[in-house]
Amino acid sequence: MFTFKLVRRCGTALRTFTSTARRSHENPLGLPFRPPSAPQMPRRGGQIQKRRIEHVKKVIVVASGKGGVGKSTIAVNLAFSLAMLSHRPRVGILDLDIFGPSIPTLMGLQHSDDPHLTSAGALVPIVNHGVPTMSMGYLVPRPPPNSIEFEGAIVWRGLMVQKAVQQLLFDVDWRDADGSGPGLDVLIIDMPPGTGDVPLTLGQLVFVDGAVIVSTPQDVALTDVRRGIHMFKKISIPITGFILNQASFLCPSCNTAHELFGTSTNASRLGIPLLAQLPLVGGVSWGGDRGIPYVLEGKNGADKDGRAGEMWRDAMNEAASKIWGLVHS
Repeated sequence: MFTFKLVRRCGTALRTFTSTARRSHENPLGLPFRPPSAPQMPRRGGQIQKRRIEHVKKVIVVASGKGGVGKSTIAVNLAFSLAMLSHRPRVGILDLDIFGPSIPTLMGLQHSDDPHLTSAGALVPIVNHGVPTMSMGYLVPRPPPNSIEFEGAIVWRGLMVQKAVQQLLFDVDWRDADGSGPGLDVLIIDMPPGTGDVPLTLGQLVFVDGAVIVSTPQDVALTDVRRGIHMFKKISIPITGFILNQASFLCPSCNTAHELFGTSTNASRLGIPLLAQLPLVGGVSWGGDRGIPYVLEGKNGADKDGRAGEMWRDAMNEAASKIWGLVHS
C-alpha cells in the first residue's frame, strides 16, 4: 500500500497530507476531504450521469488499443500544436495512464516537486513550457536524478484505479495557480493502452468531444487499434480520426520514403478519417527523452532531421488545425 504525500499551500505555510488505509479505496490519491465533486459510480443498476470537467471547455482523448505506438508522444506534441494555433487556445494535458505514466518524462517534469493543493483541496497542475499538466507520475515516489532504481510501481485492483481516475478527472483545478482565470479551452487526455477500467470510467463519467486514435502501420498494431475504436463507439465517444505514426522513413540522401513497418493502405481499413501520417524522425524520440516536445523546436529541430523533420512538424500542426475545427463544428 502506498502513502502519497501532497503539499497544500495555506498562505506561506506548507502542510503535508497522507492517505490512510481506512481511506484508501475511496481516496486513493490521499487528498484532503472535500465535498464530492464528481459523479459517483452507481451501485448495481444505477444510472450514471455524465458531466463536464470544471473549467474545461473541450475534452480530446488520445488513445490506442495498442501500447508502444507513440501515443503519449503524439498527445504532448498535439497539445502544443493546438496551443500554437493563431488564436492561442489554452491547452492542458492530463495523463490517465495510472500504471505507466509517461507525461512527466515527456514534459521534463519527472523530478518536479509534489503538486500543491488549492484551499479547497484540489490538485494544482504542474506547468512546463507554458502548458499545465497532471499525472499519476507526480503522485508516486520518484527516484532521485540519475538513479537506476525505481520504487514507484502502482499495484492496484480495479476499484482503486476507478477512484484514482475520478479524482484525476474532477479534483484538478485547471485555472491559473492562484485560482483565477477562465480555465482551459482544450484538455488533452493521454489514455493508457487497452480497453479496461480507465477508458470505461472516463466514458461513463465525462462528456468527451473527440477521440484521436494513434497507430503504427503493422497489422498486429492495427488489430488492437480496431478493438479500441469499437470500444469508443460502444461508450458513445465520438472518434475524430486517426494519426498514423512511423508511417515511413525518409531517406536523407535520396528523399525517398520507405514504408518500413507496413503500407499506409493497411490503416485505411480502420474506416475513420486520417488526420496525419508522421514519418519516422530521430529528433522526436530525442526530444521526448529530454522533455522537449518536437514541435517546439520549430525549424531548428526540422533542420537537424532534414525534410523528414519538417514533414513531421507540418503534419502535426495540420492535424491540430483539423481537430480544432472538428471538435468546434
